[in-house]
Order: sequence, then structure tokens, then C-alpha cells
Amino acid sequence: MLTLAADIEVLARFGRALADPIRCRILLTLREAPAYPADLADALEISRTRLSNHLACLRDCGLVVAVPDGRRTRYELADERLGHALDDLRTAVVAVEADKTCPDVDEKGCC
Repeated sequence: MLTLAADIEVLARFGRALADPIRCRILLTLREAPAYPADLADALEISRTRLSNHLACLRDCGLVVAVPDGRRTRYELADERLGHALDDLRTAVVAVEADKTCPDVDEKGCC
């Protein structure tokens, strides 16, 4: 059983990964199917160096894994449940209007 500290660390790593739009795009792309770095860079229209840095972050956060495939390396979500979690988060966030902020933003610093 995970401890509270471990649960918090897992959520913090997930939040850190989702804090960057490029990493979100990578995760959503890998949600559809595993991919090779060159193909990901082309699909996301970013440099391979930039992609490599983001993939390293996602690996360190435990969200993606590098799978050797002959002379190449393929990336995929570390657990298929992450795809479902991403879908759940996307649909939950859709309910929030983009032009609205938390009414307590000045007091509590939320949103």
C-alpha cells in the first residue's frame, strides 16, 4: 500500500509532466499509439533536441517508457491506464470555461 507521501509524489510528478503544453501533446499523441522520436518530432513540429528533453522529463516522471526496437527506440505510455486518466482529465477540464478564473484567485492564489 502506498503511503500518503508516495501518493502525493506520484500526483506531483504527474502535475509536473502536464505543466508543459509540449509534454501534454506528447502524452496525447502516445495515448493514440507508440511512436519513434523522429516521428513524434515531425508530428509535433518541434526539434528532435527539444523533444528529447521533454521525453527525458516524461521518463523521469514515470509516464513514458523507452522500448528498444532493433536499432531504434520506441516510446509509449508506461501504463495503459494513463491514457484513460488523460481522457478523464481532458473531459473534466472541458467543463471549466477558458475565460473564467477562480473567484478567489487574489485571496487563495488558486487557478
